[in-house]
Amino acid sequence: MKFMRILLANLLRKKVRLFLTVGSFSIALFLFAFLGVIHNAFSIDSAIVKADRLIVVNRTSWFNTTPVSYKDKILQIPGVKSITHYTWFPGVYRDDKNIFPSFVIDPAGQRQVYPEFLVPEDQWQAFLNDRQGAIVGAETAHRFGWKIGDRIPLISTQYGVGTWEFNLVGIYHGQLPHTDQTEFWFRWDYFNEKVPPEMKGQVGWYILRIDDPSDAVRIAKAIDQQFANSPHETKTDSESVFAANMVKQFGNIRLLITSIGVIVFVTLLLVTGNTMAIAIRERTRELAVFKAVGFSDFAVLLLVLAESLLIALIGGALGLLLAFLAMPPLASSLSGLLPGLVLAPRLLLLGLLLALFVGLLSGLIPGVIAMRMRIVAAMRRV
Repeated sequence: MKFMRILLANLLRKKVRLFLTVGSFSIALFLFAFLGVIHNAFSIDSAIVKADRLIVVNRTSWFNTTPVSYKDKILQIPGVKSITHYTWFPGVYRDDKNIFPSFVIDPAGQRQVYPEFLVPEDQWQAFLNDRQGAIVGAETAHRFGWKIGDRIPLISTQYGVGTWEFNLVGIYHGQLPHTDQTEFWFRWDYFNEKVPPEMKGQVGWYILRIDDPSDAVRIAKAIDQQFANSPHETKTDSESVFAANMVKQFGNIRLLITSIGVIVFVTLLLVTGNTMAIAIRERTRELAVFKAVGFSDFAVLLLVLAESLLIALIGGALGLLLAFLAMPPLASSLSGLLPGLVLAPRLLLLGLLLALFVGLLSGLIPGVIAMRMRIVAAMRRV
């Protein structure tokens, strides 16, 4: 009890300095959590990426299209179980700020290739029966307050048509918590009849499922060889490689996030270490008195470390709490640009452990100095 009273008295002695140090920890841990969430959003999650899925894109660039006639030819290759195709649709809802991932899909193979997207059977049948039907992810539906039966206008200038009208007939949910629930789907036949003549019969990329993941290399080579020397040559990769290439379009995100994280960590360490060093220097004579009245060297070290750890714990907890409260609105505002922003419990735990580690490290050197000082020499200091 006496030890805790001394600890609290030391902490509250310089309230402004305590506030600034705790604030430094809070900001640093908030940045750590935010960067961790962004890193996870750009990372490939093994629970999402399937080993039995392959992606077929135009060899020149995935921005270029491939003929829809490739679908039947790919299906004839031994080992291919099901196939669908996607086409990127750059549409916005009423305002340029209201963007989200919009895709033209092939309903025939969608559910076989992507079983993790759960659509109620009656809604899926309504989608098949309505040429202008659309299905949207639960997060995007919640974001705009959409419900079944709404008429959804999307504005696009890329395909020569100003406004596209859709009937919202379904809302899909993810099988897993981190499954992307922000996409907007509509039918390829409706898309194909409205686009300019040069775009008709073209799709963005193919996604296929195979019987045996270990046979992926052979199947990929067979697909690319079949369309070699054609006007639309293909490049087939596993889903994980395709997703990794998509991330590379944004640059080396992992290096950038790691560099910022290291800078934050080192800065926090220097700030906290300097604060503790100043605090120990101010209390040199006081610590000498503690040792004179019977406090052991280890008790003095423990007192300094406990003060540093308590500052780290309070500041780290506040920063992580702020990140926890800020993440839902942030994820909602960025869902059209960067889906999958989730602050995982393991990230919170890692952040708290990092804060305690920094607190321990920053208090260790001042604590050792305080532990080793001689009583007589310390009492002479002014």
